[in-house]
Amino acid sequence: MTSGVRTADRPAGPLLGQEVEVEIGPVAHGGHCVARHQGRVVFVRHALPGERVVARVTEDGGRAYCRADAVRVLRAAPDRVPAPCPHAGPGRCGGCDWQHATGEAQRRLKAAVVREQLVRLAGLPDPEVVVEPLPGGRHGGLLGWRTRVRFAVTAGGRTGLRQHRSHRVEPIEHCPLATDEVDAAGVGTRRWPGAGAVEVVASTGGDRTVLVHPASPVGAPTRDGPAVVTERAAGRAWRVAAGGFWQVHPAGATALAGCVRELLDPAAGETALDLYAGAGLFAGVLADAVGERGRVVAVESDRLAARDATANLADLPQAQVLRARVTAGLFGRLGVRPDVAVLDPPRVGAGPAVIAALLALRPRAVAYVACDPAALARDLRAARAAGYQLAALRAFDLFPMTHHVECVALLTPGSPPVQ
Repeated sequence: MTSGVRTADRPAGPLLGQEVEVEIGPVAHGGHCVARHQGRVVFVRHALPGERVVARVTEDGGRAYCRADAVRVLRAAPDRVPAPCPHAGPGRCGGCDWQHATGEAQRRLKAAVVREQLVRLAGLPDPEVVVEPLPGGRHGGLLGWRTRVRFAVTAGGRTGLRQHRSHRVEPIEHCPLATDEVDAAGVGTRRWPGAGAVEVVASTGGDRTVLVHPASPVGAPTRDGPAVVTERAAGRAWRVAAGGFWQVHPAGATALAGCVRELLDPAAGETALDLYAGAGLFAGVLADAVGERGRVVAVESDRLAARDATANLADLPQAQVLRARVTAGLFGRLGVRPDVAVLDPPRVGAGPAVIAALLALRPRAVAYVACDPAALARDLRAARAAGYQLAALRAFDLFPMTHHVECVALLTPGSPPVQ
């Protein structure tokens, strides 16, 4: 069984299914490392830089690269450890990327990816990047941290997680990344006939909800538990729709909110703009900083998130919520010239048009919260073209055992335009 995906319009290349012996080179974005074989790039999962492995090719479309899993390690890196989860490994669960590495090594790998993306895509000189661990969890903080888990469901009604780049489901009763509160819901010990997915939400405020999503695209999920849960972060309680977005690491929201406030250093009486505001986390922190003489405008397109943000900011008269999509044309309609701004776009990034329109307002400082270093780097290039510089960067390990890393970049005026 392989973990790759083959499509009908992509021919099988010459290495598909073969085992090749390769030297593992540097880490690459996406949870794999780079190797070379017969002049072609091989992206190898379950390996570490400096190792020599036997890799089984799982995808080969005949192009300049292929994908593979390390199935035997001939020379191990010093940072290699046994995976704590029995479902991790070649052809198994695709939820984790680095269970075979120490926590310190995982953070170094993520830092290397962020640096490479900033140099290659943003055109920056090699910056120093340190990925900071967060408190909590088990096994050195690597396990027991995930407060929201969405399980796929097999045709037989068993819960599981999807294999890497595949629709196949690895049956799993218990995910080691989940918090004890998620495990206590016991969804993995039951059968879920007719379900396509089962989502468990165990909030930091003590609520728990199980959402059962039907296998058919028609129909709404059923719910066991409150429709709105309470999350606690940055010294406040936040209401969030059970199926809405919130950071899954218990310490994640507080860490990001504190970082944004520290980097922007908003002053009393200033005007702040919060784009892609979600449930209002950053808007609430900024409203507290600018005080009653200041102003915060939070922009969010999702109906449920905008409703939550409105409720969460109701006690802060200086904050208002606008339900709208963040586009380049939005800023002319807002009538706001912010002193500071924060944006937390989806994984694809804000895009150069939005970046240019925001920076045309000339805020003194912008905090860009990014869940994808490649999207961040592309938008930083657009910011440099608009005359802004990367003044500071912090990175957080909000998703241990995976390749994901959260960054907060501070942009300030003063960069020479990128040609």
